[in-house]
Amino acid sequence: MSDDDPKKTRKEFDEAVNMTASELETWLDTDESREVGDKSGGGESTGHASGRHIIEILRTKKDDLTDADLAHMRKVVGYVKRHLAQKPSGEVADTPWRYSLMNWGHDPQK
Repeated sequence: MSDDDPKKTRKEFDEAVNMTASELETWLDTDESREVGDKSGGGESTGHASGRHIIEILRTKKDDLTDADLAHMRKVVGYVKRHLAQKPSGEVADTPWRYSLMNWGHDPQK
């Protein structure tokens, strides 16, 4: 199966993103969400912007997803997999590691 297969992409995205659009929207409104991530140019972090795109994807019918949406979904899957592999030891509830993942739609405590 090709990495460009939309069905595979949707399946992997659905496995990686375990937050609902409403949960993610509420999370992105928090100070903790805005404080983590790479901020090129000092503005919004990459992960925070990604979270806003993920909300749009979650609220879009599967048949209406664009090639750009599918490309972002693959990016999300890759980020979540890489970041989960870097889990720090100890309690992670209030850590930048968890907050970064949550910006990308994945709460490791779920």
